Formats: sequence, structure tokens, C-alpha cells
Amino acid sequence: GPVVMGILNVTPDSFSDGGSFVESSDAVAHGLRLVAEGAHVIDVGGESTRPGAKPVPAEVQLARVLGVVEQLSDHVAVSIDTRSEAVARSAVAAGATILNDVGASLGHVAADLGVGWVAMHTPADPTVMVDHATYADVVDEVTAALVEAAQTAARAGVERVWIDPGIGFGKDLQQNLTVMHHVDALLDLGRPVLVGASRKRFIGALLDLPEDQR
Repeated sequence: GPVVMGILNVTPDSFSDGGSFVESSDAVAHGLRLVAEGAHVIDVGGESTRPGAKPVPAEVQLARVLGVVEQLSDHVAVSIDTRSEAVARSAVAAGATILNDVGASLGHVAADLGVGWVAMHTPADPTVMVDHATYADVVDEVTAALVEAAQTAARAGVERVWIDPGIGFGKDLQQNLTVMHHVDALLDLGRPVLVGASRKRFIGALLDLPEDQR
């Protein structure tokens, strides 16, 4: 059956829960609550990658996430959501077993550390990705990019590779819906597919929610 990933943003400015779990004790408690509610993996991140977000230095990310990763990894599989090699390495040393890499550039680190790796599709850095939502065929282009990233990682020695179409990353409302409608094209590749659609802005747009609730 499907694996449920609980998202735990230890940041002041993420999509939906930014600022809610900045204190480590609050973050750990929330992570354990997600496990009790059925999460099989907890994804811990110390850097927002919402549209327009600025990079967060590795030392700031580490201060936010390391204690949380260490405590939660005693109870559940933990993935570290980061684009930083230094953060990835330290988080794995603290107990994380998956690199959830929205930059799709840390496959070699996952291979070196013997952990799983999630390759996510994004056409550009979060600071400018909204300007790159142009595709001749969004499904074909996302699929091709993920195939290449997964094959490169496998050749580098990553044993467990997930692929993620990057819902909300450099894609407009219609493109997000199109990718989700054709997720079978990704499943046909024979690799686990991670779809992070919960609480993204496009859902608020579909529901016609006020801007501050998206």
C-alpha cells in the first residue's frame, strides 16, 4: 500500500506550518503526533522552499533540525529535506535514512552514505521558479528529467531512489493538475513515486480560499 510521509517544517516561513514548530520540543511532539496518526516517514526540513524563498545557511538549518532528527529517528524513519550536502551528512549521522532533495543534486551523497534519495523535479531555484513554468509538454518533460536524475543516481550507487514530480515547484495551477492526473506515467517507470500535494497553494486556488489561507 501507499507510504504516508508526514511533513515537519522547522522553519519560520514554510508553506503551511511555518513558525508553528520552531522549538525543537514542539517539533518532536508534532512529529510523534504524525506517527500516531499513521505517518510511516517524517520529513524534517529547516529551509523553506516556497516560491520566492531565500536560501538558509547550513549552520542555521542544522541548529533547527539536528535535535529533531535525532529524537524522531528513534521512533520512525526520518528523511531530511535539504539542498545542502553538509546538512544532509549531519542529519544522516543523527539518524536520517532518506535524503529528500528538492535540488536533485545530492545523489552522490546518498550513494556515499548508503541512504535513500528522493529526486524532485523543479525547473529552477525557489527564488525564481515561478518564472520558469513554461513547458511544451509538462508530463513528458518532468518524466524525462526524473528518469535522467534517477538513472544518474543509480549509476552513482544509490540503492533506493524515489522520484517526485515537484507539485507546486515551477508549475502553474493547470500544470500541477496535469502532472497529478498523469502520475501513472511516473509509476510506469518502476520506481517509488513521492507526491507532495498537501496544503499547496494550488489547492487553495481551486477551493477559492482567501490568499492568506492558501
